[in-house]
Amino acid sequence: METAYPGVSIIIREAFTRQSLEPNTIDIMISSLAVATLKQYNCAYKKWWHFCTEKEINFFHMDIPTILNFFTILFNNGASYTTLNTYRSALALIFGKSFSEDNRLLRFMKGVYKNLPSFPKYHTTWDPNLVLDFVAKWYPNEDLPLDVLTQKLVTLLALSTAQRVQTLSKIRLSNIKTSTDFIEIVIDDIIKTSVYGRPAPKLTIPFFINKEQICPAKILLVYINVTNQYRNDLQNDYLILTTRKPIHNASSSTISRWIKSVLTKSGIDTSVFSAHSTRHAATSSASRKGVSIDVIKKTAGWTGNSLVFSKFYNRPLPVVEDLTFANAILDE
Repeated sequence: METAYPGVSIIIREAFTRQSLEPNTIDIMISSLAVATLKQYNCAYKKWWHFCTEKEINFFHMDIPTILNFFTILFNNGASYTTLNTYRSALALIFGKSFSEDNRLLRFMKGVYKNLPSFPKYHTTWDPNLVLDFVAKWYPNEDLPLDVLTQKLVTLLALSTAQRVQTLSKIRLSNIKTSTDFIEIVIDDIIKTSVYGRPAPKLTIPFFINKEQICPAKILLVYINVTNQYRNDLQNDYLILTTRKPIHNASSSTISRWIKSVLTKSGIDTSVFSAHSTRHAATSSASRKGVSIDVIKKTAGWTGNSLVFSKFYNRPLPVVEDLTFANAILDE
């Protein structure tokens, strides 16, 4: 009879215990892993657990040929390069650095990429003006229902700051400072890009006096005023709240769903573009309009030497850019 899979936390704890680490030390080390990472690793460990049980192999024994056999089975069953890379990271956590640097494993992963290349998710992006023109119709802000007001707010924040949805979910009222020309928000929660020694992200949101219909700073102040009535019984001061009772702070997935809904209503093909694509659209639009790469990186939360924007985010608009070369050759 197959032994029941014990779960990701127990697996990691046992692996660290086998490395002669103390329980309190292990607690600290496990806390370094994000919830999303634990979910990804859980899937990897579960499949490795069933494979080891079936083959009567010690789960914690590192044998490269056996692990490559496991990876080969996954690959033949349709696992992508990204999936296998996640599994490699998960097993490296319990097997150590020597596993991830093994030449046979590295050669196998190169072969996976050659056979099944992993390309950036988007080759083009969409024009933010499509969304801005749509949400501009939702005005005046004070008259909007709470759900519409909230959807407009999170969409404008996503576009004007180019931040991840997770970052928006961590905005606290106590960290919002308003001046005459702009609103400044410091994010002091731990987020995906948080690293020791790196300053906390700071969002700067200008007031657009001549474009009040789409002014993110203006709608932010309206939103705070409208939602004050719901905050008396809350145990935290997170800005963005759910729109249905019981009211509580909105999760990243909820905010993503709201943004995706606005994109759909604006005519964006959300079968292709997710809520995260606001980051692509905003940064690419800024680049096309001449904003320096340094400013784009700083605004979006990338480090100065990061190549993420150039490799994965800077995308042209469809059609128009694609026709540039042919038009230059054929037009007289």
